[in-house]
Amino acid sequence: MELWVQYIFRFADGRELRFPIRLDTDEAEQDGPHGEEPPPWTRLDFHRCDHCPLEPERTPICPLAQALARPVRMLGGILSYDEVDVEVITPERRTLNHTTAQNGISAMMGLIIATSGCPHMDFLKPMARFHLPFATQAETLYRASTMYLLGQYFRRQQALPAELGFRGLVVMYRNVETVNHAMAERLRAASREDGTVNALILLDIYAKTLPLAVEETLQELRPLYTAYL
Repeated sequence: MELWVQYIFRFADGRELRFPIRLDTDEAEQDGPHGEEPPPWTRLDFHRCDHCPLEPERTPICPLAQALARPVRMLGGILSYDEVDVEVITPERRTLNHTTAQNGISAMMGLIIATSGCPHMDFLKPMARFHLPFATQAETLYRASTMYLLGQYFRRQQALPAELGFRGLVVMYRNVETVNHAMAERLRAASREDGTVNALILLDIYAKTLPLAVEETLQELRPLYTAYL
């Protein structure tokens, strides 16, 4: 089965840009590249992440950079503060938001990154499968933590080590920070303006915040779980 998510950006000057994203619903992976020649900044050895497990000899192109190549090419001249109407279409619903370009691009970029094939982003696939555009920080924290604990449940079903906590999730998000920093350097080399770079920075803020806030913030939700206690 396949899942289509489409982002439509409508700018004040009448421009409209459409980004259809097709996912395999079983694996939550994107279909292949659009037949375009990968730009130089997508090479694996260009600002390669320090902890990248891929080898340039076998994987010459960074899968995450390649997944972002088309959006960066089409949105590379957009300023962060440009106003835009963003429509997100999924089989279940349509979401409309009048926002800044960096917020709109950040929402789409989060989905693309999670399903790009980057080994350090694969753990985010369950959230991508149930994509929630323009999620707040609290919503993201709740979704990430429940996603992680369900992953531990599945691990335990297969007699694998599992934890009833969030140490592993914190480690995963620390790895995400490293990827974000390297990818920001790639985007600075690829983009004429700051829209895509600042969109990634917004995602990185979430990655930095979650390890610091997960335990404390989730305790604030404890009163909602009275029926469980």
